[in-house]
Amino acid sequence: MAEPILVTGGAGYIGSHTCKALAMAGWQPVVFDNLSTGHGYAVKWGPFIQGDLNDRAALDKAFTTYKPKAVIHFAADAIVIESMTNPGKYYRNNVGSTISLLEAMRDHEVKKLVFSSTCATYGNAIFNPITEKHPVQPINPYGRSKWMNEEIIHDFEKAHGLEAVILRYFNAAGADLETQIGENHAPETHLIPNIIQTALGIREEIVVYGTDFPSKDGSAVRDYIHVMDLAAAHVAALNAPKNTINLGSGSGYSVLEIIQAVQQFCGHQISVRLENRREGEPGILTADFGKAREVLGWSPKFSDLPTLIESAWKWHQLLHENAHLVKSVLKC
Repeated sequence: MAEPILVTGGAGYIGSHTCKALAMAGWQPVVFDNLSTGHGYAVKWGPFIQGDLNDRAALDKAFTTYKPKAVIHFAADAIVIESMTNPGKYYRNNVGSTISLLEAMRDHEVKKLVFSSTCATYGNAIFNPITEKHPVQPINPYGRSKWMNEEIIHDFEKAHGLEAVILRYFNAAGADLETQIGENHAPETHLIPNIIQTALGIREEIVVYGTDFPSKDGSAVRDYIHVMDLAAAHVAALNAPKNTINLGSGSGYSVLEIIQAVQQFCGHQISVRLENRREGEPGILTADFGKAREVLGWSPKFSDLPTLIESAWKWHQLLHENAHLVKSVLKC
């Protein structure tokens, strides 16, 4: 019988892809999600518990009922710009809920944790590609909330014998290659979905924030990692020793390069509006994933730009054609 893994935020974008990868690897994903940003239709590979991490009774019931071998913790708010204007929400939801989860793990004697962290902990890059030895200097409340969680996790490791693998990943993109699940945020803040929605006529234009970054075309540069590669890394982390590990493709693309690549793929001219850069957003972020290769035996397989764009395009076409199946892609 497959051993259960509790997946908080398992109805969300990266969480749902990880649940599929867990099931394919012989585990039983048990999703715990309050559906504030996730989707019930994305829960396909195991039991679903609708609950909030700050509801200790609901957490206790989940641990008692399923007796998970480990926890993969995705549940969090994750919009950088929103965190700048509403920091309290991010500290309350991200940090407070993680403490509740860690205390439940302690009381139910579950030692293994895989934690979804972020490259936003690094802040403005001093060097690229970024290794795990890069200073941690987050420049927005979202990044600080994740860094605080990392520190709290280390305290639980020392006090309670927790064994955590912290995964700091860069920009998740793409969709399941079988188009069973994909990205669907409301509002959508990620670049590739917004470009595709513009190409599909759902949006009028794509806005580029910042044309004076130290890149070859002045727009911000990010390392895009396919969500299926991220999912595979989370599964591998279940059998890894405690560590902090970057997940990225090792390549960086500017915003304008991504727009051009989508235009070439779909054959549509995309309307672009240029605006000033936004506070709290670094200019260039790319990953060194050497440690992931060494510790997890992992390297990206699907994170080339054509696969990222084609898989995302197929998924968003499906959403556009079946808008009644989702919360509100057309209202974004």
